[in-house]
Amino acid sequence: MNFEADDILRWASALVWPFVRISALLLVAPIFGARNVNVRARLAMGFLLALLVAPLLPEPPAVDPLSLGGFVVVIHQALIGIAMGFVLVMVFSAITQAGEAVALSMGLGFASAIDPVGGVQVPMVSQYFTILAILIFLALNGHLVLIHLLLRSFETLPVAAGGLTPDDLWAILGFGSTMFAGGLLIALPAVASLLLVNLAMGVITRAAPQLNIFAIGFPLTLLAGFMIVLLTLPSLTTRIGELLMSAFPLIERLTRA
Repeated sequence: MNFEADDILRWASALVWPFVRISALLLVAPIFGARNVNVRARLAMGFLLALLVAPLLPEPPAVDPLSLGGFVVVIHQALIGIAMGFVLVMVFSAITQAGEAVALSMGLGFASAIDPVGGVQVPMVSQYFTILAILIFLALNGHLVLIHLLLRSFETLPVAAGGLTPDDLWAILGFGSTMFAGGLLIALPAVASLLLVNLAMGVITRAAPQLNIFAIGFPLTLLAGFMIVLLTLPSLTTRIGELLMSAFPLIERLTRA
């Protein structure tokens, strides 16, 4: 069998450009892009998905991958994958910020651990919220939906010199308001309740100055914070689910699905 240079170049292009989009998403998206996930495993998974999807894709553009035009196509494919993963990163960031607000209100801001998603130190409450969000994400088959949208994006947004538009970037920025609103709704019940607890501690201190408020107030605030988090757990899971479900329509919009 004789293989010409053009045939080899066409086969390489059909594999490289899907691999760039898939690997970019896997390197950014939550769970797949976690620090404790081996980079080689992510690249191997991206290469496997690219091998599976490459025969089903339309004819790739007749552009040399090693040329300037090919470099532009690679950049666009990487931006598409990064944008899809970044939407979910914003969701988990909102959950982390909500946990930080609750932790500071209940006096647990000093107790921190490594975030399994971002790989940075966050309060224990944030880590609890993040782990809960990961479990909800997996229970809703969010990882499968994300991979499905990724593979479907090659049909609705095929490999070409073009990619995301300015309107898509503005849509991602606009999703920031949804992110902050969702994080506020998650933290608001606990923060408001703990504010009332702190006001009660202030009234007690005013009525009985001989009490050591630092020895009494901190344990009470901590205990009240745990009880409030426990009581608001049903609404917490609902809010996290709403945040996750609001991210997938935006990903569909970005990929024209």
